[in-house]
Amino acid sequence: MRILLSNDDGYLAPGLIQLAASLAGLGEITVVAPERNRSGASNSLTLDRPLHLRRAENGFQYVNGTPSDCVHLAVTGVLPEQPDMVVSGINLGANMGDDTIYSGTVAAAMEGHLLGVPAIAISLASYAGKHFATAGRVASELVQRFAAQGFNYPVLLNVNVPDCPYEALRGIQVTRLGRRHKAEPAVKSVTPRGEAVYWIGAAGPAADAGEGTDFYAVDNGWVSVTPLQIDLTHAGQMADVQQWIKLVNG
Repeated sequence: MRILLSNDDGYLAPGLIQLAASLAGLGEITVVAPERNRSGASNSLTLDRPLHLRRAENGFQYVNGTPSDCVHLAVTGVLPEQPDMVVSGINLGANMGDDTIYSGTVAAAMEGHLLGVPAIAISLASYAGKHFATAGRVASELVQRFAAQGFNYPVLLNVNVPDCPYEALRGIQVTRLGRRHKAEPAVKSVTPRGEAVYWIGAAGPAADAGEGTDFYAVDNGWVSVTPLQIDLTHAGQMADVQQWIKLVNG
């Protein structure tokens, strides 16, 4: 089995190192990750400059680009054969609800999915980062399940693991994405030169976090597994917009 690993925290991130170690015995592992932290890069591709692929002492390869760049380059220009699976992570911090739109971790997995490769994004749902080994073990189990019985179509799974010992996990729940409240306001400050600068405000608290959501599962000790899709078409509004267009056109 050929497994491509990537992330958005950079090739030196402890979560990526743990992921590679956890999957080491399951197949041929290739790591292509960003040279630095690119959290929040979402699905961006670098189109205005060339990209460099370099190899670190530990064998990991890294790119001066985004998570999507890394997977795109690996699948379309670097690897001699298409991988059987892309696994992105282990992210430091959860990627649940609206966060998935911005997440570079999810974007790396999504790039694999767009290229026809089954993919998993896996995150440790805490910034404390105490139990990467737990998330690594969960990732290993999911990859083994896929190897034993995969899907008949490319699948994209978003996985969030509570930051606790493996023995404390209650199991796995298949969930839907929750929703957050509106983000906190941007934080304004002033440089020593008197220039105004801004920091993006913190994400809002969970709003839709009831039973069945990723938020609820993780808060209650379950691993959350959410199947994602790419189609952004709002089918429920098609008829309304069609009628609106008719009215505008007279």
